[in-house]
Amino acid sequence: MHRILIVEDNKALAKLIAMKMSNELDFEIDIAYSLQEAKLFIKKYTYFLALLDLNLPDAPNGEVVEYALERELPSIILSAIVDKELRKKLIQKDIIDYIKKDGISSIEYIISTIKRLYDNQKHKVLIVDDSLIFRNQMQKMIKNMFFQVITVAHGEEALAMLQANPDIKIVLVDYFMPVMDGLELTKEIRKQYSKNDLSIITISSNQDEEVTALFLKNGANDYIYKPFSKEEFICRLNNTIEALENIEKITNNANRDFLTGVYNRRYFYANTQEYFQEAKQSGQNFGVAMIDIDNFKKINDTYGHETGDKAIVNLSQILTTSVDAKDIVARFGGEEFCIILKDMSSHAIKEKLELIRKKVENSFIKDLDKQISFTVSIGVVTSAEDSLEETINTADMFLYNAKNNGRNQIVSD
Repeated sequence: MHRILIVEDNKALAKLIAMKMSNELDFEIDIAYSLQEAKLFIKKYTYFLALLDLNLPDAPNGEVVEYALERELPSIILSAIVDKELRKKLIQKDIIDYIKKDGISSIEYIISTIKRLYDNQKHKVLIVDDSLIFRNQMQKMIKNMFFQVITVAHGEEALAMLQANPDIKIVLVDYFMPVMDGLELTKEIRKQYSKNDLSIITISSNQDEEVTALFLKNGANDYIYKPFSKEEFICRLNNTIEALENIEKITNNANRDFLTGVYNRRYFYANTQEYFQEAKQSGQNFGVAMIDIDNFKKINDTYGHETGDKAIVNLSQILTTSVDAKDIVARFGGEEFCIILKDMSSHAIKEKLELIRKKVENSFIKDLDKQISFTVSIGVVTSAEDSLEETINTADMFLYNAKNNGRNQIVSD
């Protein structure tokens, strides 16, 4: 479990912050009331970050900040000191943020910042700039926001890096670069990635409003003028990734089943039609299987709908962990699932489904002190019909036959 260190000599405030954090964050919280105590904690543990007061009994002039930075400990300053020059000086260091003590609102802001930093760890940012000095400065700043950072010198390198890392979420683009400038790169990126998938932020010393508009019209999400405020840049970058996350959540809510998290029926049809036609034309082998929990009504009637839901979730987990990433698992409704197994021989498909059948048969769900097992019946088509709908209907018919033949078995073409 990650740990957070609070260094604050006001014991009441430190305990309040720790309590608020414990309620909202899954972190271990340690409290040090002096620099000496902080040093002991830092030697003993590795911390996700530290929350530092500038004025401590044994370090009244912010010495704790220098100590934390020397040990590369990510730090947020929480201080009652409102000296603008001091704040400006500290912001330029490798701290995450400088927050004024302002009651509950400042604590809530700290907690939201920590949540943001924690989520940033899973996102990649690509910096594209021909200046090595600027790339290094940006890399340091963005790593301090807990992002994964990749840097390249020009547009062609950027396109190659995107090819190798399709999960990059934000691209920071300079305008003036050799080989391919920032505008050309923006146009090329937008041929492959929509604004819902990836954000482009242009960073340039060119302050021509027409150039700004040109970038925005051609797919840039934002345009930041050099030189820029570190705080402003951090806010813009965090806002950008939050917007992408919100789009992803909305998309997932539309495409995924609320109970299991696997794709829903609508998504399955929308994203399988094109593959189905292409696979048929190219002669690629694939299979479509319908899977249904046996005697599901009996599970609900005997143990209740909550246990029935557990069985559905358990089956969905077995399915998703048993197939390849390229395959699609969807819940069609109730206890019924449909999967498409791509680029696989008929024999391999049947072997895979038999493995799934056995996994389900040997698994169980817990209901209070009982272990409840269940089985599934499967109908699979490995020789596709004329359309996806007909193929699914045939698989459904085979599923019906599996049920009538005694359940807990596979019927195929």
